[in-house]
Amino acid sequence: MAEKISDETPNPEKINDESPNPLAPSNDEESITAPSKDQTRKKQMKCLLYIILFAVFQTGIILLFVLIFMRMTNPKFRVRSGSFFDTFNVGTEASPSFDLRMNTQFMVKNTNFGRFKYKDGTVTFAYKGIPVGNAMIEKGRVGARSTKKVDVVVKLRSNGLSLNTRDNELGSDISSGVLPLTSSVKLKGKIHLMEVIKMKKYAQMNCSMEIDINSRTLGNIMCK
Repeated sequence: MAEKISDETPNPEKINDESPNPLAPSNDEESITAPSKDQTRKKQMKCLLYIILFAVFQTGIILLFVLIFMRMTNPKFRVRSGSFFDTFNVGTEASPSFDLRMNTQFMVKNTNFGRFKYKDGTVTFAYKGIPVGNAMIEKGRVGARSTKKVDVVVKLRSNGLSLNTRDNELGSDISSGVLPLTSSVKLKGKIHLMEVIKMKKYAQMNCSMEIDINSRTLGNIMCK
């Protein structure tokens, strides 16, 4: 018995519906594309964060530098102490005079964050405004936020005083047992900050003190 041949012809639309579309993205492509976008977004966010952090860091450095730079102050120079040895000659009220040799200790205090380099200077000691002795301060330097002590021998003599000052004021002070003195100096120099910034500053001193003739000591040191 002969087989019956079907006269149904295939439907092209049905064939096309059943065949896969080569242009549509596969699940694998979608799974690859999504993470790559996330990674790119994360990289961009990291870069933006680094830029912000760097800008904040730079701003902080600039502010710190400005605060340090603007707060630079003049170092302080002071008479710290004084002592007398072999030469200590003081006259009388009737014949007033003095010839002293004082070992003087000075102090240079630098409160800045940069070191202070100063030039040579001369400290003038005076009695009633008249110079009676000098102390030579050699050039040097003080570290950042440090204090330096300088020892100098000073000769104090009344040779330069006028007769009127000697007879009246000096005679009276010798009688009281106290010789009042003043000292002054202005040490010029520069503050060196990180070997980049150099700002001109000076250490100025105006001190008053008293020599106790009986105990041969220096006291009542007041500086400004």
